[in-house]
Amino acid sequence: MKIAVLGTGSVGRTLAAAFARVGHEVTVGTRDVAGTLARTEPDGMGNEPYRTWAQANPAVRLAAFADAAADAELVVNATSGEASLAALRAAGPDGLAGKVVLDVANPLDFSQGFPPTLSVQGTDSLAEQLQRAFPQARIVKALNTMTASIMADPRRLADGRHTVFVSGDDDAAKKTVTGLLEQLGHRDVIELGDLSTARGAEMLLPLWLRLYAALGTSEFNIKVVR
Repeated sequence: MKIAVLGTGSVGRTLAAAFARVGHEVTVGTRDVAGTLARTEPDGMGNEPYRTWAQANPAVRLAAFADAAADAELVVNATSGEASLAALRAAGPDGLAGKVVLDVANPLDFSQGFPPTLSVQGTDSLAEQLQRAFPQARIVKALNTMTASIMADPRRLADGRHTVFVSGDDDAAKKTVTGLLEQLGHRDVIELGDLSTARGAEMLLPLWLRLYAALGTSEFNIKVVR
């Protein structure tokens, strides 16, 4: 499958490499290709320059958001929550129309420092905002409740026997995403229901952040025992 991963940060890079590893044709989307490749310093999160990463991952292409989405069968929103709407607008409604869009972003608001709050919660979610903005896309929320390394390689913990949630309005789109998750090694996928259930998945982030602080590591996940 041809997959476009929108976002060049740690989440986008980690997922892009993982999808390529299991045999997909992957393109990373960025706002400015030349600018992305020109950077020589680590980014704000300490990630190595993209071009250094790209040299180690030659199978993954880099393209502008619109070009990446146009060629893709499935699009992954791996941008920061505050940048998601702008990134998908840059990808363009035609590039998203009819396609599964896997949204792994969270609406984190760092304006008051750390830990961040949620910019939307309770009666709405980032996933629903994206669906309203792009009604022809088939938005599916998943993977937002864990760190990137666990998204891409769930067997790092308990051989993948921990929980990933899936929300969406389109049953076929959710089936596609579930299959992709299983390819990565996720062994406990719970479908929550329609896209409004993404509110619950996104509202797990305040708990996740407190667990991160208490445990001193991001290498953990939630398991639903039943």
